[in-house]
Amino acid sequence: MNTEIKYEPRHITTDDIKNGCMTLTGGNEEETKLCMVQGEFREGIDAVKELGPSVTFYGSARLKPDHPEYMRAYNLAYRIGKELNYAIISGGGGGIMEAANKGAFDSGAESVGFTIKLPKEQATNQYVKKEVPFHFFFARQVSMQYSTEAVVYCAGGTGTMYEFFEMLTHLQTGKVGPIPVILFGTEFWNPIKKLLEEQFVEKYKTISHSDLERFIVTDDVDQIIEVIRVSKIRDGSDELN
Repeated sequence: MNTEIKYEPRHITTDDIKNGCMTLTGGNEEETKLCMVQGEFREGIDAVKELGPSVTFYGSARLKPDHPEYMRAYNLAYRIGKELNYAIISGGGGGIMEAANKGAFDSGAESVGFTIKLPKEQATNQYVKKEVPFHFFFARQVSMQYSTEAVVYCAGGTGTMYEFFEMLTHLQTGKVGPIPVILFGTEFWNPIKKLLEEQFVEKYKTISHSDLERFIVTDDVDQIIEVIRVSKIRDGSDELN
């Protein structure tokens, strides 16, 4: 009896991209880097397009499984996966990233890690079902933001701040279409919002008050689920019951 084998393409590694580019460019260093950047963009964007609807999580790699923020991120990712059947994307490392991937894994949703090679970090967490590796931070970041239905920022460090302000700038300048930007955790994020209000808006007027309306700060998981659900319906690209 013939057994049909389903072909599933393998995403190439960063070493595959580098070696291929070195062959194409004859080993020219600058041309090899440009070729690698192009290859990583293609791999990342193709991976996102294959997923369907997704939500991207950001947050600290340092928070352990017994930390309250880890457990809250897990619960939110689980409910998004279970109730909306959206894929969950993270950076694939530990902390909040692991919590998000674990929530997706346990809910039965697609759990994706956009990983990167770093000197001290990071091992890919065990809950990533689909890994897309990167060498360049900017290629990874563009891919994580590409065509996602919503972004969730949990408690984090300078990397999380960088990712949040970059997204805010993209929304402000129209480089990214309007999507829900959710700052999850009022204890962590309200002081940052207050800083933006008092220093950026009121004192120095370096941003507009309307820029603060581009995101929400909340602890309410039910609210987040509904914001994502309604956003998808308004987008017209899906119908949810």
